[in-house]
Amino acid sequence: MTKLFSSLFALLVASATSFASAQAPAQPAPAAGGGPAIEAKVAMCIGCHGIPGYQSSFPEVHRVPMISGQGGKYIAAALTAYKNGERKHPSMRGIGAGLSDQDITQISAWYEAQAKGGAAPSEQPRQPNAQVAALLQKGGCVACHGANFNKPIDPTYPKIAGQHKDYLFVALKAYKADGSVVGRSNGLMGGVVKQFSNAELKAMANYVGSLDGQLITQPQSRFR
Repeated sequence: MTKLFSSLFALLVASATSFASAQAPAQPAPAAGGGPAIEAKVAMCIGCHGIPGYQSSFPEVHRVPMISGQGGKYIAAALTAYKNGERKHPSMRGIGAGLSDQDITQISAWYEAQAKGGAAPSEQPRQPNAQVAALLQKGGCVACHGANFNKPIDPTYPKIAGQHKDYLFVALKAYKADGSVVGRSNGLMGGVVKQFSNAELKAMANYVGSLDGQLITQPQSRFR
């Protein structure tokens, strides 16, 4: 009798639980690539890239790059290069090493989606002086970075128009010093920049950084 009562009680409990589960409203699944999950993943990024004018002090003082509105496939390629050690900047190398391929895909898409609003960059930007024009032609920069340096011919290449001038200069020098602790190993870019003196690289960076572009630093609510 006791066993029968126990069995009946267990059956009633199971039935009640099933009924309650059936009546409870279904919880929506988090959106892929959004919500708290992506916010947690970009938390390590916005402390530098989400603060307008934020500067890095290594290897020299320069503003960190604007990446909101940058092409997602380029951001993914850059993060993968940090992860694999092809780019050696210690801070970014440490961040990249901790990212999964899925993390990289989601973070890259999140930043690409923060495109700059308003009018598109001018189709006829301010022309460089004769010296800079000759340097840009020698480097064949438009051949990869596209019209107005804002339409890369390959999505894994960056938009560079309007990027911070000081960052562009530091990045170009990193390709010249691929064996250093902040170097970047890239056969194409390495071959290009090694044709120029640092003064010439700076002149090119200053011109490209002066152009209108689609890159912005998107302030995050906690830093406004």
